[in-house]
Formats: sequence, structure tokens, C-alpha cells
Amino acid sequence: MLAITILGNNSAIPAWDRNPTAQILQSLEECYLIDCGEGTQTQMSKYKIRRSRINHIFISHLHGDHYFGLIGLLTSMSLLSRTQDLHLHAPAALEQIIQLQLSVASVQLSYRLYFHPITANEIIVDDSKITVESFAVKHRIECWGFLFTEKKNPRKIDRVRIKAYEIPVSFYDKLQKGEDYVTKKGTIIPNEEVTIPGPKPKKYAYCADTIYDETLVDKVKLVDMLYHEATYLKALHSRAAERFHSTTIQAAGIAHKGQVKKLLIGHFSSKYEVLDEFLTEATAVFENTELALQGVSYRI
Repeated sequence: MLAITILGNNSAIPAWDRNPTAQILQSLEECYLIDCGEGTQTQMSKYKIRRSRINHIFISHLHGDHYFGLIGLLTSMSLLSRTQDLHLHAPAALEQIIQLQLSVASVQLSYRLYFHPITANEIIVDDSKITVESFAVKHRIECWGFLFTEKKNPRKIDRVRIKAYEIPVSFYDKLQKGEDYVTKKGTIIPNEEVTIPGPKPKKYAYCADTIYDETLVDKVKLVDMLYHEATYLKALHSRAAERFHSTTIQAAGIAHKGQVKKLLIGHFSSKYEVLDEFLTEATAVFENTELALQGVSYRI
């Protein structure tokens, strides 16, 4: 199970009760923080996100609205006596920034912080439950998107057939991992005889700040959910291009070409107080679109 919770959905400046970019990808075991704009800690408390469940943080790029909340979060974790390791994945220059901030404040973290510089389109996390791949997007500075993919789900036990073959409960875990069962007489019971395929692994793609770029289509092809920035309405497409951002219909166009199942749009310009027209414009191109609203969790 994967779900995305929006902590911040605005662009550069906090406005209209909207915070800068931050979101939490939740699995059954842990949380993954994606970007950490100003006010992220407050939003985490407001929406009951447990800091202790976050073991990986991903920062797309070094514009302040995507990481100015990070040093506060890191030090708060230490003040709360965190002991488990924390992994930070970000453009290389952020390591020096974090070390300077900790140094001038004479702060020694209570936990090990591992910094992983993002330098290429590659798998940056590969654990027992999920893989995370970075991919470059086109913004004014170095900027990265992220593709989260669940590991293959275990097979499901066919309760009727398993009883017919008298397979002991102690072997169920191995059946779910795909192993065949061998009876005491040496007869092989093929795994497919007593199990059925588990649910298809879910995929979530996060396209951070980017100009309209059709090369992203291959990166997000067929994902279950795509988050794509939509800073401006379509009337301001020239301004979007000048500032290396996207419009509603451009984000929807990527979703349509990529045949994704659902699109979330966010990173709204502070110029707009009401967001209704963002949804109207995007759904005209890609029907299954939703606004990335703060405090809302979207099941993937």
C-alpha cells in the first residue's frame, strides 16, 4: 500500500494558507519525505506525520521553497533524541550547506546522517520494500524527479486448494515467496497450484519544478500516480516558459502522453488565491486529475 500526503502545495512564497512544497509518501512500514519547504515541521504535526517513521528524505533541487524547512527538521529530530540512521538524497551542494548550518550552531546530531549526492539518472534507494530512481528534469538549476516503485508483492494463498493438498501453515510464508512445496513422499506441488498472483506493484512519479518537457513521458509511462507541477494557468504559458515552470494543460499533456492512471497537480503560484480553474483546465486534457491539496492523502 502506498499513499501520498500533501504537506505543502504552493510555489516560492507561502500564501493563501498554502505552504511551499513538501509531501510524504507512506507505505505500511515507513514514510519518505519528498522536498521540505518552509513550515514542513508544522504541517507534519498538524497532519499527524511521525518523524520517527522517516528514514529517507529526497530534495529535488536547491531553490528555497523546496528545502528551507530541512535544517529545522534535522535538528528537531535530534532534540527528540532520534537514534536511527537518516538518509538524505539531494544535489551535492546541499551537503556543504547542512554542515555549515550545523557547525555555526555547534550542533551535534544524535543520529547518523548519511548524505547521498544525486548525480545521474539511476536507482538511489533499493531496499526490501521499494526502489527509488532519480531522473533529471529541466529547471533553471539542477533539478531531479523521483520514481518510487514497490517491490513485487507476495503471492496470495488459495485457501481452498492449500487445504486440499494438506500443506502446513508453517510453509505459507515460503509459498508467498514463490517456492514449490514438496510432500513427505517427494511429490512436488507447484506454487501456481496453491497460490494466486499478488497485486501489481504500485508506482509513483514526482516531477519537481520543470519546464514542459516531453522527454519526461518515458520516465513516467504507465505509473499509477504522477505528481507534476502546474505553477500557472494556460494563459500564462509564456511566463511559465521564462521561469522554467509548467502550466495546467502542459502537466495534463504529460499525463495523457504517459498514459498514467492519475495526475496530481501542485506548486501553485501565489498569484492565484482560488484554484478551481486549475482543475477545470487540466481535466479538459486529462480527466483523472486532482489538485494536490494540503492535508489530503491520496491512495496510490
